[in-house]
Amino acid sequence: MHLFTLLPLPYSLGVLTLAYIQNFCFTSSTTSPVKVCILQNSFQPGFVAEGDYIIGGIFPLHYNQEMPDLNCTYKPPPVKCNGHRFDPRAFRWAQTMRLAVEEINENPELLPNHTLGYKIFDSCAYPLTGQRAAIAVLNGINEDGAPMCSGASPLLAIIGESGSAQSIVVSRILQPFQIPMISYFSSCACFTDRIQYPTFFRVIPNDDYQVKAIAQLLVRFNWTWVGVVNVSVLRFKFMSFCLVSSLQILSYFPMSCFIKVMRNSLARVVVVFSAEGEMTPFLRDYMTQNITGIQWVASEAWVTASVFTRKEYYPYLGGTIGFGIRTGYISRLSKYLERVNPQRYPNNPLVQELWEALYGCRPSLSSASQLPLCSGQESVLEQHSAYLNTSSPRVAYNTYKAVYAIAHSLHNLLMCQPGNGPFENKSCAQSDNVLPWQHLNLVNFDLKGDSVPYYDIINWQRGTSGNIEFVSVGLFDGTKPAGEELVIQEDMIMWAGHQSEVPVSVCSASCLPGFRKAVRHGEPVCCFDCVPCDSGKISNQIIDCTFCPEDFWSNKDRTICIPKKVEFLAYDSLGIALTVISVVGACLTIAVFAVFFYHRKTAIVRVNNSELSFFTLFALTLCFLCSLVFIGEPTFWSCMLRHTAFSITFSLCISCILGKTLVVLAAFSATRPGKNIMKWLGPKQQRAIIFSCTMVQVVICAAWLIHARPYPTRNTKYERSKIILECSVGSSLAFWCVLGYIGLQACLCFVLAFLARKLPGNFNEAKFITFSMLIFCAVWLAFIPAYISSPGNYTDAVESFAILASSFGLLFCLFAPKCYIILLKPEKNTKQHLMGKEKKGGATVDSGKHIPVPTFLRCVASIKLKINEYFSSNGTFTCFKLLACFLCSFVNKMQIYEIYKLLHSVFIYILHSNFFSILNF
Repeated sequence: MHLFTLLPLPYSLGVLTLAYIQNFCFTSSTTSPVKVCILQNSFQPGFVAEGDYIIGGIFPLHYNQEMPDLNCTYKPPPVKCNGHRFDPRAFRWAQTMRLAVEEINENPELLPNHTLGYKIFDSCAYPLTGQRAAIAVLNGINEDGAPMCSGASPLLAIIGESGSAQSIVVSRILQPFQIPMISYFSSCACFTDRIQYPTFFRVIPNDDYQVKAIAQLLVRFNWTWVGVVNVSVLRFKFMSFCLVSSLQILSYFPMSCFIKVMRNSLARVVVVFSAEGEMTPFLRDYMTQNITGIQWVASEAWVTASVFTRKEYYPYLGGTIGFGIRTGYISRLSKYLERVNPQRYPNNPLVQELWEALYGCRPSLSSASQLPLCSGQESVLEQHSAYLNTSSPRVAYNTYKAVYAIAHSLHNLLMCQPGNGPFENKSCAQSDNVLPWQHLNLVNFDLKGDSVPYYDIINWQRGTSGNIEFVSVGLFDGTKPAGEELVIQEDMIMWAGHQSEVPVSVCSASCLPGFRKAVRHGEPVCCFDCVPCDSGKISNQIIDCTFCPEDFWSNKDRTICIPKKVEFLAYDSLGIALTVISVVGACLTIAVFAVFFYHRKTAIVRVNNSELSFFTLFALTLCFLCSLVFIGEPTFWSCMLRHTAFSITFSLCISCILGKTLVVLAAFSATRPGKNIMKWLGPKQQRAIIFSCTMVQVVICAAWLIHARPYPTRNTKYERSKIILECSVGSSLAFWCVLGYIGLQACLCFVLAFLARKLPGNFNEAKFITFSMLIFCAVWLAFIPAYISSPGNYTDAVESFAILASSFGLLFCLFAPKCYIILLKPEKNTKQHLMGKEKKGGATVDSGKHIPVPTFLRCVASIKLKINEYFSSNGTFTCFKLLACFLCSFVNKMQIYEIYKLLHSVFIYILHSNFFSILNF
């Protein structure tokens, strides 16, 4: 199996290179008495210092490399870094490593009797060159030739790399040798995988914390429509941001495409995850297009890049805000950097390139640069540059900490007491043969190899000289509780365009309270329209409207929930009107009662059965008053009283009228008046009829209250914005049974009164009862659909109105004519007038019609002879005549068998005839 199928590509290249070196060593040993290892291409280190233990250092001293022409016709030249892209800041990091090693060697308490050395190489900020630098570090001090390896390698650890891509390559090369690597600037979250990178450590927080910090910054300033450069969109998915564009800076992709997207975009905030070297050509083209007004959010990779601090960058980069590595203090760094000059290091090409980058001149004639020769009087103190900027060292401080971490780890190994060691059988490392993997037991930060997540918030502001200065305006502390990590002093921030107001970068402005976001089809979630919330919902600049609690409703603006309006048939305009009508009706009834009581000796009162009239007036008074129970807030007791009081009082009233109808019909239907009639319908029998009919309703109401009594309820189904306080009937069946029984009484009373409509004389009581029952039935037939369809508290108003209307109908139809005669026509209040016999010229004239009533036997005979004729024609013989025959036979106490046959004939008629023809009289 090929090696490429087992290992990732960078790893494979490194192993193949090592294999090639070993193979070359073996060949050389067979042809020469001196066994040496010769690297195929020279790769000189930038700085070298010998010591008992060597620490490697890999820094991006150049931005990129120059690739040679590989045509395979001659030996390829070595890969060289581009001298025109020298990075003074990275050079400062390398010098910080040298300073740390020198301080440790001078410290008698740290690594006594031992010295540290270093080998520092340039990675050119490119993975391939970083790979060669890692391989070079693994070899001896002298790369031209060395005897065959024997004993442990003096290399203990490597400080590097800056870019995550380079660190991945270097780490995979070092893994087979268990050599620890501490990065000072690689923040990729991928390194937290201890299976893939077991020997990788770092003194910078991983990108997960940085992404979290940037996301909280975007949320803090409500930036939802942002552009992202050189970062995976997946990192921001968990924060639900809208990314107008996600651009990956690639060397082979035209920068004009990126600039075009930024120019056409509405996003005013751009988040950039990129290295300093990648940003330089991008910003060059960006400035050429003269685009301003962009609020940059910088990652720690370039937020403190001094190369962008010149005054010409301010119109385009001023106001940039980002997260920088926590600053530190290195007391001797500034003076140490001042010592670096071409005179001190005449043969170091890196120092020469530093001078060329700082002063634009070549320090010696040996330099291949075409720049003019320097005067020799230049000093770093006279040049403000990224190299000498030590006011707030960040990456340099990380490098400094990394060296000391390795030194303390080595010190602990060397100071180990036998029997208390960290290795097998509590053994210690051999001081003359310390292996690199032994550091892994003591070099650690956390379970993932990371350091404490802590960032300074940096804002780019104009300095006194016009250059850009890095001002700390806050911090992000990942050790604090969630939501408290970000601390910002907003009043200290200067935004893009030298503005003090926070820039706005949204696809759609936030919805006002009372509106919700309606996402546009096919567009990101932060592009939306604002639509009003539905009734009963509120919003406060959230994605969707939320329902109000059960007893609350939204206000007019849909911004807050307010208690629902509680409605019932209160004593307002409608309630007061019903109350007045009820009281007036009760007073009129009492007045009629008083009139009847005062004229109780008169003929019209006596003929109308004064006792039943008083019972009827008493029941009507209760009917008027029971409508008052429907007005006011429903309670447990009022709900039970409403329907029961109404049903019992009306049943009492109709029972009284029914009793009076029977008495009238019996009295005027006998052939021999006064004979045995009142024996059957005397006062006691009348009271018994009233009591019995009323008790049936009382029993129904009692069963209703026991089984499913009415109760107060809060109705929100009809109108959700209000709470309707009403009485639930408890049992609909019981409610309709109550009404049905009253209807049955009224119908029976109507039928009997209709039979007696043509009684003799001027006594029209039956007609008045007929009209009153017609009005009563009409009111309650109209009540049923009105009750079912009435909304809210109008249901109680409809029932109360039906009670009052039917009560007034009974009062006026039954008692108004009598009161008229009593009060206005007293001359007609005589027995002769009521019986239809008036004296004209001394003679008595019968003014009424005489209607002979057949006896029972003749009635039965008539039915038997004409029953067939009746069913075959529409003659004048009606059901009411049959009922009259029945009453006649009942009054004369005829045989039961004959009554049965008569009822049977009536029943057969009802079944075979059109019932509505009964009303056709």
